[in-house]
Amino acid sequence: MKKIFSILSVGLFAGVFQSQSFIQAYKDRADQVTQTNISNLLLEFSNLGIKTTGSIENTNALNWLKTKYQTMGYSAAQITEDSFTYNGNTSKNLVVTKTGTLYPNTYVIICGHYDTITGPGVSDNGSGTSIILEAARILKDVPTEYSIKFINFSGEEQGLVGSTHYVNNVVFSNNVRQLNIKVVFNIDQVGGQVGANNTTITCERDETTSSIPNDPNGQNANNTPSSAFTQQLATCTNFYSPLQTVISNAYASDYMPFEAKGDIITGFYETPVSGNQHTVNDTLANVNQTYVFNVGKAAVGALQHFAVASTTNLAVEEAQKNLTAVKIYPNPVKNILHIETPSSVKDFRTEITDVSGKLILKSENQKEINVSGISAGNYICTVSIHGEKISKKIIIEK
Repeated sequence: MKKIFSILSVGLFAGVFQSQSFIQAYKDRADQVTQTNISNLLLEFSNLGIKTTGSIENTNALNWLKTKYQTMGYSAAQITEDSFTYNGNTSKNLVVTKTGTLYPNTYVIICGHYDTITGPGVSDNGSGTSIILEAARILKDVPTEYSIKFINFSGEEQGLVGSTHYVNNVVFSNNVRQLNIKVVFNIDQVGGQVGANNTTITCERDETTSSIPNDPNGQNANNTPSSAFTQQLATCTNFYSPLQTVISNAYASDYMPFEAKGDIITGFYETPVSGNQHTVNDTLANVNQTYVFNVGKAAVGALQHFAVASTTNLAVEEAQKNLTAVKIYPNPVKNILHIETPSSVKDFRTEITDVSGKLILKSENQKEINVSGISAGNYICTVSIHGEKISKKIIIEK
């Protein structure tokens, strides 16, 4: 990816856009990005070699990506391939779809290319590839109002060949739109530079203009909403990562074929620019892995905002999940009532009340409860984990 910069302060446009609120559940999920995962993904990507479009290494990278998504639990129906030909060689875009709860036919696309030239391309674009994989892992079972497509494009380095094919043949068919897209969020070259002060990320907005009056592809009309989404991206970055932000223009990456058809785009790009792209120096040794980790946190936070993820706190989600696995037995019971919880649950509380609600017995973290001293009859046993409760009617016999 080659960039031309025209950096502007985020604050210049802050008054134009809708305000946002910090959401703790989004932060909790952003914090699920791990440095270990990011580093391992970057290493594996590096080991795949030079992934030139149509090469064996490129196909190996595609299969590596498919295995990653399958391991996360994405089904065969959710994973699709979009094949195209470049210079007589076949390559493929990989598309993974997570269906939204309220707007299943409107998509938030998070994308980045996995092909490389000259070197292993660990920054350009193993960094973006690793972040997309982490986002897919973390959000797999998180409800989102809008559907999400995680797209790994090939053919970017040859002139956006893969993304152009996808837009012209999947998003559109015979120039008729098939996919309704809310926003395209592109991540390309966010590896930073070892030894550099990588504390800032560039948020990219659409500044393309068309000389055609009332351009049917909307190249003028999509600038304002792109600016709004890019401001939201910057705000999410400040909320959910330690990074500072600047805003610049979008240029020459996989969001541009979408932009040309009138879609709204935004994206991330490293700042300062390492200069290693498209050279043999784009290696793991020259990537600031902590920077990639921080950009990953910002991306997961922003993706949740764009797709409108559930705002339920992670601790509550986990508690609800654990409660479904709680077993209370035997029933009826004479002497010892067993409370079985998942092995990960260390703290829970049990209460036994009569049918009028009067508390009869209370215990904490006790898996065997002696009820022999309680009169025979019908009771309610309630188990609480992190404030979430499950209740079951029990019968005590003599």
